[in-house]
Amino acid sequence: MKAIQIAQTGGPESIHLVDLDRPVPAPNQVLVQIHAIGVNFIDIYYREGVYPATLPITLGQEAAGVIVEVGKNVEHFRVGERVAWCTYLGAYAEYAVVPESHLVSIPAKLTFEQAAASLLQGMTAQYLSSSTFALKAGDTALIHAGAGGVGYLLTQMAVQAGAHVISTVSTEEKADIVRSIGAHDVILYTKEDFESAVKRITGGRGVDVVYDSVGRETFDRSLKCLRARGMMVLFGASSGAVPPVDPIQLSRGGSLFLTRPSLAHYTQSREELDARSSDVFGRLELGTLELHIHQMFPLSEAAQAQEALQSRATTGKLLLVP
Repeated sequence: MKAIQIAQTGGPESIHLVDLDRPVPAPNQVLVQIHAIGVNFIDIYYREGVYPATLPITLGQEAAGVIVEVGKNVEHFRVGERVAWCTYLGAYAEYAVVPESHLVSIPAKLTFEQAAASLLQGMTAQYLSSSTFALKAGDTALIHAGAGGVGYLLTQMAVQAGAHVISTVSTEEKADIVRSIGAHDVILYTKEDFESAVKRITGGRGVDVVYDSVGRETFDRSLKCLRARGMMVLFGASSGAVPPVDPIQLSRGGSLFLTRPSLAHYTQSREELDARSSDVFGRLELGTLELHIHQMFPLSEAAQAQEALQSRATTGKLLLVP
């Protein structure tokens, strides 16, 4: 089978299309023939070595397909079922073995592409808005990169929760996109300092929560956008890792809260995984969550897909197709 591997960490040039033996499922695993693969920043973090792993590794943590073989002791899934998963390496391939504990069923109304495009980013937006900081009517949230993968879904969920959403974007085109999904205020950070804009919009009070996937470029100013006892939710680092933080900054900012959450820690049980995935898939089925698939690349162009994502010029989800 064809797969995308890295033998050493580095830039896109470290990505290689290789031939591997088709894997065999161990106990509690299934073999999935993959139909669509999600491209995410975590794939880049593994490629660059931000997240350590034993090399060589097959990249990719999100995909959808059909079960073609089951290992011993698999209880809840059968050959022929349509499934999706995330937070498990090995998705950039034609086939993958996946633990049963990571799988979710794809509803009949959804395509493989919709499932692969929505699971990781959708569940991330879901836990951020419902658990990390449970948004409610009257809250004000600053969402960086509101037209990006998670930001696009998070903005919709935040608006539906009744929160006042302030979104930062880089272009007028992206500003139009986030307004179309309900953002109340949009800051074009290439033309206006977002810290000053937030203080103007909130009358100096600050926001209740900042959802920041950008990292190094935005972190310090994001802290200054928070009200007293507000929460800084740093869930990504598309601009690079945040330097070490002196906790006294949180005290001086008004007894602020800082968290660096991960989807894996918000889907630790079967019940939690099913609840979050069902919420996302259910919204897609009902049409209350809009999904934007920006582009689909063949598996052989995984490097180009990652470069497109890393450029931050895209709006919506990027997929690979075996």
